Amino acid sequence: MTWHRDGLSHAATGGEVRETLRRCCVITVLWGLGCGLALAHHSFALFDMTKRVTYNGVVKNWQWTNPHCWLYLTVTGPNGEEQEWQIEALSPNVLGRQGWKKNSINPGDKVTVVIYPTRDGSYGGNLISVTGQDGRVLGGPSP
Repeated sequence: MTWHRDGLSHAATGGEVRETLRRCCVITVLWGLGCGLALAHHSFALFDMTKRVTYNGVVKNWQWTNPHCWLYLTVTGPNGEEQEWQIEALSPNVLGRQGWKKNSINPGDKVTVVIYPTRDGSYGGNLISVTGQDGRVLGGPSP
């Protein structure tokens, strides 16, 4: 850029224009990568969203954490063996707006869960709803 005595310039050199364009391109690419990573994080591809399955079990652990809450459930399988299920739920913020609290579920509680199962058949899923022994149902709209 050329400077005049009054401090103003109306002309830029070709190198300065190229450098400004390069910086804009770098910023745009980095911003795009960040958006892509954020969207990838919120993918539900791991779960079969066309199936809903119901399980009865005992709560082993309930983690009220960001970005997602987790329910660890002990389920008795068809052969009588105990299975440890890892069930992903929504964030505490979203669950709180649906009426959940940190202590809505506690270790030792007998519950019935409805989930979207994992596609690979592993012991896990995406939480749709939980029904406690008292008949109270916790759950909200599915993603």
